[in-house]
Amino acid sequence: MQIYVVSPGDTLFSIARSYNIPVNEIISANKLNPSDQLVVGQTLFIPINGTVHIIRPGDSLYLISKEYNVPVDAILRANGFLDPMDLQVGMRLFIPSEPKTIVDVAAYIDPAITGPSSPRYVQEVGDNLTYLNIFSYHVNADGTITPLVGDEPIINAAYSKKVAPLMVLTNFSEGQFSIDIATAILNDEALQDKVLDEAIKIMKEKGYVGLDFDFEYLGAQNRQAYVDFLKKARQRLKAEDERYILSVALAPKIRDNQIGVLYEGHDYEAIGKIVDFIFFMTYEWGWSGGPPRAVSPIDEVKKVMDYALSKVPKEKIMMGIPLYGYDWTLPYVEGGKFAKSIGFMDGVDLARKYNRQIQYDEKSQAPYFRYIDEEGKEHEVWFEDGRSLQAKFDLVKDLGLRGFFYWVLAKDAPQNWELVKDNFVVNKII
Repeated sequence: MQIYVVSPGDTLFSIARSYNIPVNEIISANKLNPSDQLVVGQTLFIPINGTVHIIRPGDSLYLISKEYNVPVDAILRANGFLDPMDLQVGMRLFIPSEPKTIVDVAAYIDPAITGPSSPRYVQEVGDNLTYLNIFSYHVNADGTITPLVGDEPIINAAYSKKVAPLMVLTNFSEGQFSIDIATAILNDEALQDKVLDEAIKIMKEKGYVGLDFDFEYLGAQNRQAYVDFLKKARQRLKAEDERYILSVALAPKIRDNQIGVLYEGHDYEAIGKIVDFIFFMTYEWGWSGGPPRAVSPIDEVKKVMDYALSKVPKEKIMMGIPLYGYDWTLPYVEGGKFAKSIGFMDGVDLARKYNRQIQYDEKSQAPYFRYIDEEGKEHEVWFEDGRSLQAKFDLVKDLGLRGFFYWVLAKDAPQNWELVKDNFVVNKII
């Protein structure tokens, strides 16, 4: 695949002609409606085996080699009688594909969001997943677990695609994470045993292959208690079946003493020594209740990954990627109207509807635009596209991470899954 950014005057026909491929191949690769107008700034995937690079002023084979992470001699071989000393501006070079990296890929799915369509989502994208984190079983202050009704069809869909289902345990109650529930469980050995007894029973009954703890907003007072609880969980799980997986989702920190109830209860280094791997939640810088900005800006993600690598082996690091964006109504007022969650394709549709060009922020590596709605209110939209996703995939490869995961399966994202296949070989464990 090659990522193409639509310019003024482009049509599907003109783009297809420039790459010498049928229009229908572009339509199919991007799941486009042929009657829709292209949006300036929209990304399209061009289904070619490799990449076409147009020579720019100042280009050299060395710089092009670095840009695409492909050896100079491979570029020379792919372009026949190319004279490296005679590169002309506008010349087209074919860049062969680099070897694909083997990674683990996971995705969270929340039946409260996807409802009866949950198995369909898994069936559609399961070839690109190693794990499916089914969200969530709620732990209560008395050590009981609130059942997740209707997860069996999702588990069956996962197995049909050789995806390993993980049971997600949370301290979630009445729409938010509860520090009181966490404190009650983490400071009572009997309650911990009760939770683990019930969790393992459910895993056996339903066919879960792992337990994923998503305990959030723990506060500093529960930091060591959470580590101790995870030690007990590992001991119990591995005693039942050595193949059982123990994972955990952690807040995005950039230093050990980071202030805030969300961060203080998560000890990267200690937890990293216990669990099989960690889902680092590298998203929500731009969030529905905050001011407009990229949801997962690459510069911020890189800071979290750098800190994580200083505390946790790279083989245990799964980097988070959002499958959504937000549409904020301006002006932003703290405590005011929350932003609307949108999918990748929704972002392009909004830009088309309001005749706006999609801009791209180089620092955060994310697309955005503004528009005026029918009531005269201004909006700011940030989402993900082929460029922003490729930047994240490049970071995973550059850092040598175990892999990456998504929050959350709910909206169609055809470009994402095509890009996964173009960059990686997805590991399967079942």
